[in-house]
Parts: sequence; structure tokens; C-alpha cells
Amino acid sequence: MENKHRLVIIVGSVREGRFGPVVASWAADQARAHGGFDVEVVDLADFEIPLALPSASPKYAGGSYPRPAGMAALTSALDGADAFVVVTPEYNHSYPASLKAAIDWHFDQWAAKPVAFVSYGGAAGGRHAVLHLENVLTELHAVTIRDGLAFPNYFTAWKDGRPLDSGAAGYAKTLLDQLSWWAGALRTARDAAPYPA
Repeated sequence: MENKHRLVIIVGSVREGRFGPVVASWAADQARAHGGFDVEVVDLADFEIPLALPSASPKYAGGSYPRPAGMAALTSALDGADAFVVVTPEYNHSYPASLKAAIDWHFDQWAAKPVAFVSYGGAAGGRHAVLHLENVLTELHAVTIRDGLAFPNYFTAWKDGRPLDSGAAGYAKTLLDQLSWWAGALRTARDAAPYPA
């Protein structure tokens, strides 16, 4: 497929012993097989992301903070993305502080871009985390994709880096089809006129 969309898959957990890289690797394989994306996996554990933010909101400071040098590659990846897949666990019915910090340090990078979710956890499969993320990213003018992927009880539902559910690849294709459509529509719109954030 020509004119592929730039997809950034974000590994949201930095916790010791995390399962996120396994899920992200599988999701990246699905995205590459889909054919509509150039795929980059971004692992938040590779970056210095302070929890303390500058005092001035980026909403009133030109759309961005002065960021630590250790975050430059992360910012560059988010800037260049046409679409995102956020891979998140569920901690205490929400998502990790590392992911919130990464989102909060960036403002314009999410605007008028689509975001899909792949979650994992216990019985809820990370769905509580995704509900919270949808609220946060909508506030930043992102477009969240309805059909996400959730993996309940991932500790027994995966083997050798793959989900045991034979339908998972089909669900991933639905997610990626929707993400690709939105990525194309929103990129065309952004190219035509700046988004009025």
C-alpha cells in the first residue's frame, strides 16, 4: 500500500516485570501485516519523564513546555505520528503514572490524530484504564477509536508471545482498519488547514 500512515505504538507501563512489551510486539506485528502503516514501537521505559511539570500550562504557552533533553526522541516520535496505539495495563482501575506523565508533557502532538487502545489486565482486561484514557485524550483533541482490544487475565491467556484467543488477529484488523481510515482522513484535514485547537 502506498502512502502508509506513520503509526507509533506506545508501551505505557514501566513497571518491573511488565507484560506490555510482549503485547506491543504482537500489536506491531499485526500492524505491519495490515500493510497500511509504517510502525514504530516507543517504550516509555526508554525515556526520562519527570512527574513534575512546569508551572505554565501549554494551553496558554504556545502549545508546549520546554522539555528535558532526555525526552527529545519521544517528542519527535509523537510529532511525526499520524496515528497511535496505546498499550496499557490496568493498575487500580486506571492506567500507569508513566503514561499520564508522557501525555501531560505533550500537548499539540495528540491534536487531530487518532488513538486506538490495546489493554490487558485481570478480569476487566484493562477496560477501566481505557475509559480514563479516552477522557484524557479527548481533552487534548485526539480522536479515540471505538473498537479496541482488551485481554482479560492475560497471565493465562497468552503463550509464546501470542494471545490464545484465535479471534484476536481479526479484532486487531478491525481496530487497524478504523485507525487507518481516521489517520488518512485526519492527515488530509491537517494538510488542508491547521487544526483550530
